[in-house]
Amino acid sequence: MPSDFCAPVEPIPILVYHQIAEAPPKGAPFRSLYVSPKSFARQMRLLKWLGYRGLSMSALLPYLRGEKRGKVCGITFDDGFVNNLEHAMPVLHSFGFSSTCYNVSQRLGQTNDWDREVGIAPAPLMTSGQLKEWLAHGQEVGAHTRHHVHLPLLSEEDCVHEIAGSLAELRDVCHVNVDHFCYPYGEFKPEHAAMVKRAGYLTATTTERARCKTGDDLWQLPRVPVVRSTTLPVFWLKLATAYEDRRRD
Repeated sequence: MPSDFCAPVEPIPILVYHQIAEAPPKGAPFRSLYVSPKSFARQMRLLKWLGYRGLSMSALLPYLRGEKRGKVCGITFDDGFVNNLEHAMPVLHSFGFSSTCYNVSQRLGQTNDWDREVGIAPAPLMTSGQLKEWLAHGQEVGAHTRHHVHLPLLSEEDCVHEIAGSLAELRDVCHVNVDHFCYPYGEFKPEHAAMVKRAGYLTATTTERARCKTGDDLWQLPRVPVVRSTTLPVFWLKLATAYEDRRRD
């Protein structure tokens, strides 16, 4: 084999979860966004068995930039539910994994009231103290705007306030750098990605479905959704094959 041979860089999946809790009764809206604690534990066990390292966005960044290589996987949680702390964090900690939880800075200690119109039951969001507990166990805090807004519906001034303000508020609460952002509802325009970059975030994630490749725009990163119906064989397909990549626009 030639000495200058380089193996191809593996695509990098960034998993996205919402609630780690038992799903509400059949017929409830958006039941897919609930992954049971047992299913989550099985998924993380399989991730470890397959040789992946589950990483927060900060730990994943050198791999996204092509500065490091390895069998890695990003783990992210949207919205900041208390059940992430109660059910996901102990599992992550037991496997030596880190993750990033994107929080809505003006809703700490409240509920997901933005979901009321679509009928999703309210669930508690982490308080500032619980965020500090999350951080103390090796996990990371990211930003998800101040009020979980539809950015394309806002003025430029309001978008800047939501994007930059979330960073400042979470940093003041947690006393750590807040370097990573997630677009609420996956909704954004190119100008919003530029605002995120100017605000000082190092990455931003979307709801576009695919694994990441080195060279992808760091402020428009795709992710791999994990939902209630994701079986272990499908979980493996999402990680290790083009199952999600072909869904990319």
